[in-house]
Amino acid sequence: MTGIHILLVDDEAPFRSALGKRLTKRGMVIEEAGAGEEALEKLRGFAADIVLLDVKMPGMDGIATLHRIKQEWPLVEVIMLTGHASMEMAIQGMELGAFDYLMKPVEIEELLYKLEDASTRKRHREEKIAARAHTE
Repeated sequence: MTGIHILLVDDEAPFRSALGKRLTKRGMVIEEAGAGEEALEKLRGFAADIVLLDVKMPGMDGIATLHRIKQEWPLVEVIMLTGHASMEMAIQGMELGAFDYLMKPVEIEELLYKLEDASTRKRHREEKIAARAHTE
């Protein structure tokens, strides 16, 4: 899992910071954003493999942010983070192309498993596109 580039998007700075440190210790490259608009700006300069995206945020919520991410960066995998009250929004996110969703508070082992799966899926999709381009 070393070297996976992750954009962590959550309006709760202590949560972002703590999770970011835990993932960095495991060899991942982390960039943080506190809001949907900021996440889109960060993606323009940070080649994320995966976006960990909170569903409930002030301003542009996670669903709107997911929609924009998938429009502009369709190969980036998005894992939604949700509390109990927003389960229906997480399901809606899955319908819009999110890789998966996790309940907060996040169990680190489950998160690591999902990150590995999402990274593998992104890599396979990129390889298919490259192989197709090579044969044309």
